[in-house]
Amino acid sequence: MSATARPGTVGADGDRSDAARPRASGARRVRRAALVRVARGRRLTRRGVRRAVHTWRSSLQLRIGAITMVVAAVVVVIVSLVLFRQISDQLLRVKRQAAVDQSLAGVQYARSEVSGIATGDSASVRSTLARTVQGLRSRGGAAGDFDVVMVYRSGDQERVAASRTTLTFRDLPSELRVQVASGSQAYQYAPVPDAAVRLVPTLLVGAPVPADGQSGDRVEVYFAFPLEQEQESLVLIRSTVAIMGVVLVLFVVGIGVLVTRLVVYPVRRAASTAQRLAEGRLEERLAVRGEDDLARLATSFNAMADSLQTQITQLEGLSQLQQRFTSDVSHELRTPLTTVQMAADVLHDARADFDPAVARSAELLHNELERFEVLLSDLLEISRYDAGAAVLEAEPQDLPQVVDRVVAGMSALAARRGCELRVTQPAEPVIAEVDARRVERVLRNLVGNAIEHGAGDPVEITLAASRTAAAMTVRDHGVGLSSADAQHVFDRFWRADPARVRTVGGSGLGLSISLEDARLHGGWLQVWGLPGQGAQFRLTVPLTAGGELTGSPLPLRPTALRAAATRQAGPRPSSPARRTEDS
Repeated sequence: MSATARPGTVGADGDRSDAARPRASGARRVRRAALVRVARGRRLTRRGVRRAVHTWRSSLQLRIGAITMVVAAVVVVIVSLVLFRQISDQLLRVKRQAAVDQSLAGVQYARSEVSGIATGDSASVRSTLARTVQGLRSRGGAAGDFDVVMVYRSGDQERVAASRTTLTFRDLPSELRVQVASGSQAYQYAPVPDAAVRLVPTLLVGAPVPADGQSGDRVEVYFAFPLEQEQESLVLIRSTVAIMGVVLVLFVVGIGVLVTRLVVYPVRRAASTAQRLAEGRLEERLAVRGEDDLARLATSFNAMADSLQTQITQLEGLSQLQQRFTSDVSHELRTPLTTVQMAADVLHDARADFDPAVARSAELLHNELERFEVLLSDLLEISRYDAGAAVLEAEPQDLPQVVDRVVAGMSALAARRGCELRVTQPAEPVIAEVDARRVERVLRNLVGNAIEHGAGDPVEITLAASRTAAAMTVRDHGVGLSSADAQHVFDRFWRADPARVRTVGGSGLGLSISLEDARLHGGWLQVWGLPGQGAQFRLTVPLTAGGELTGSPLPLRPTALRAAATRQAGPRPSSPARRTEDS
């Protein structure tokens, strides 16, 4: 028999028919929409929770108000419960005592009424019980309205009389009936139907009525005192206590918020004023009102601000004086240095005609004048940066050629130190709008430092570029840098080891000038180092002048160390691409 695939079913080849596919795709869309709604709800919930947590953590007034409200609410609830319990117990105690007293008087009355009851006459028994019940009802008492149920037992006979037809002997709790039947007076709270057959809370008091001269006959009387009025009173008291509790909580919270505001507002003003002071507006002060603690705080704050302003003004004056002194001295030394250097050049060129000692002195004079000229140039450059007179002369430059020129200029120094310069750069041109003179100066400083501190190991120079930036790294394998040294390596006149013999420069301004050159380009100059594993400096500049950097084509940490750390840490689960500290 051949199998025929009907619409909406699975055919013989196991494929769904054309009619089933739309339904399946519709179900998938419904599930996808439901998942999207659930995800959106979760995001909104998380956002709301984060916002609430941030508001809670950032607002002292909110925290104090909330804590005050919680504490006040707990105290009010506890006091209200205790107070309501005391009122309820006292009200019921008074009601119960009046009911017991009234029932005792009723028992005496019932005893006098049933003493002459005819045992065998049913009509006499019923009339006597009815008359006694009506008499008890008419007597009244301090306990208020009540109903009466009387029971007469003689052998197997039982006669019951009640003040109203909706109240029967069977409506009374069995525990109460058992206690009264045993010959003792008892009371109990229980719901009993009223005239409208509604169950209302009732105080039931039962007692046996002695029957004189009639052994075996028993008479019991039960009094039902409705507690509707007491219940209404308790409801009114409870609602009043609840309303007063809410009002008291709000009142306490209002006081707490007001007091908090009186304290927090001056603190906020102080924080705002301190923020403006930090932004450089040194004339900001707090208003002093009164003579309380907050006024003393404002006075102390203003005194601190005055002291800071005075000290900052003095420091600015000293800094300007230092910058002017450096600039003036550098300019003033330029002319005599040029004259002395010309004379030294003449002596250096004629040193072959001098005695060996004089010739050596001429060489030393020439070398030291060159170092002095480098130091003077650095001081002049720093003074231009301090004065804001440094100008970027950016032109399109082929960075590989810039790197080649620096390497060629530093090759002689590397040869004297027995150091190999290894260059890694792309084969194609890397064109960037930079100031070639400043970039070359940065690279010379970095390569010179690497040669000096590389302990004869190779120095690696790497160039790479991306669509928006170019980066150059200089890596040495020498003594390295500690984390504390890395924080000060760009400070002026700073040396990690002041006693270290220096063969290149020696002014302590090279890296400071390099950092300013990088900033002038809108770029980065960063350092990585570990003691015993060398150091690596990275210069990153935008390809276009004025461009903004968002990342660097080269990692700050050497690639070999990154790979070793990855192997030690083991494989990591895949995750979305993210920006690391190296970028």
